[in-house]
Amino acid sequence: MFNWAVIFLIIAIIAGVLGLTGVAGTSAHIAWILFVVGIIIAIVFYVMGRRPPPV
Repeated sequence: MFNWAVIFLIIAIIAGVLGLTGVAGTSAHIAWILFVVGIIIAIVFYVMGRRPPPV
């Protein structure tokens, strides 16, 4: 998940340098969404891993 966020961030930076503001904005927005979803999934897995095993 974070790999895709970094890829879209790099695409946004390159598009911004080239002056493609629409592509840069869309790529940055997708990168932000993927980053937030990745953080949420990481937190959920962390919390679920802290539970004791069922008896």
